[in-house]
Amino acid sequence: MDSAIHFDQLNRETQLILLEQVARQALGEWGLSEGAGLKLLSLSENATYRVDSGSSDRAVVMRVHRPGYHTRNAVRTELDWMAALQREAGILTPQAIPTSSGEYVVEVEGDDHLMETRFVDLFGFIEGTEPDEDRLEEAFRNLGRLTARLHKHAKSWQRPAYFERLVWDFDGCLGNRPNWGDWREAPGLDEQSLELLEETSETIRTRLEEFGKGSDRYGLIHSDLRLANLLENGTDIRVIDFDDCGSGWFLYDLASAISFIETRPDVPELVASWLSGYSEITDLSQAERSEIPTFIMLRRMTLLAWIGSHPTADMAVEQGVEFANGTAELARAYLSDPQSLVKRKT
Repeated sequence: MDSAIHFDQLNRETQLILLEQVARQALGEWGLSEGAGLKLLSLSENATYRVDSGSSDRAVVMRVHRPGYHTRNAVRTELDWMAALQREAGILTPQAIPTSSGEYVVEVEGDDHLMETRFVDLFGFIEGTEPDEDRLEEAFRNLGRLTARLHKHAKSWQRPAYFERLVWDFDGCLGNRPNWGDWREAPGLDEQSLELLEETSETIRTRLEEFGKGSDRYGLIHSDLRLANLLENGTDIRVIDFDDCGSGWFLYDLASAISFIETRPDVPELVASWLSGYSEITDLSQAERSEIPTFIMLRRMTLLAWIGSHPTADMAVEQGVEFANGTAELARAYLSDPQSLVKRKT
């Protein structure tokens, strides 16, 4: 049986013990002591730690990758794009730190038979906080503007010969090769909800086939560009967590901006603010604007799959089975009137 499956079946406490063992084994690659302080920052696709070493005043962040999610070339591509965004477009991003031998990605064997080889990388620690939720519309306008700059760079970026990233088309989200697993396996789905979401999935597939993948609307995206992945420090705004970046529709980044809050009554205002900021940099066609509800529904169902395949992740635990109920509610509205998802209440 696959050892990654064994690992996923372990309780959270045991997982964290094993992951910290891997992190400590990797410290020496960067000349850091195995006794350095490790503080878990997040556990999702990856385990992310703040590393405090007594030999340095500067904290760093170590990322221990989930096995089987990315290849070495995929991780290298992610790091390359982050570096290029900061160097060429002035978009602040985490910058990887090379090892003593000049490598940016290392492989570490787990000590326990339940662990597979994992990739590990290191970044400078970034000071900052998430945007203020008391000014959400302003924050979404800034997010839209920043996303447009990122997309503009993506369209012109010279990709490395070893370019490899995830694909977030229909099949990569809800179809035959879903990156986050089968949405049908999410907790809380009854027979009625399954039937409703099957119909919704087919509607999304049909509309996206008609929408197409022209270079004006499909390319390299962040795919998780929400306020939680921005860090503000004074006037600086830094984009973080490029772990899911890959090929997809540009509007998927808009849908990602409202991840987990799609059923909130102020979503139409937040979407309008995002579009206002985005349009300051580049235009969206009417065809793109018309399909915004489809991308919101696509993202929501993709998140449903993620919750089913990541039961121990912090956000999955927080959302619970209620996320399935909200998804069914959103799907019902989408099938009845897609624009109701973004239509401002009068």
